[in-house]
Amino acid sequence: MAQQKPQYHYEYQSHHLEETEQLAAFLAKRAIPGTMITLDGDLGAGKTHFSKAFARYLEVPGMVNSPTFTIIKEYQGRMPFYHMDVYRITEAEAADLGLDDYFFGEGATLVEWSSRIEDLLPEERLAIQITVNEDNSRTIACTGYGEPYAGWCQELIQNGVSDN
Repeated sequence: MAQQKPQYHYEYQSHHLEETEQLAAFLAKRAIPGTMITLDGDLGAGKTHFSKAFARYLEVPGMVNSPTFTIIKEYQGRMPFYHMDVYRITEAEAADLGLDDYFFGEGATLVEWSSRIEDLLPEERLAIQITVNEDNSRTIACTGYGEPYAGWCQELIQNGVSDN
């Protein structure tokens, strides 16, 4: 029987863009080579805003925008940042892109619309789901599968994002 990977779940309430950025900063400051973050939510939920803030805290200079039509954009900050948007491709098309080179590479990978390629994703990752609430606030649910992601969620559970 396979050993169960550590798993923790944390929900964060964001009432302003700045609060979403605080969570992105918390995670980016902990990112190490090989970091894998998946990001899902409806159109307009704030996935790209989160991604831009994450990149800023990885010290990526200049403009970071959604790779909707290019699928993958590579940036250099304190480590490489691989930003993916797989909304417009199928899982079969994604399989032909050699994503493992990014997923297990020297940088941090963030995949928007990751549920579209679920079977290709690494087992160990931080899965983020952003939900827009009736009052236009966001519920950002983070689930850490394996380490260091379960540890990040455990740290969030204990301290919130204020302990950057």
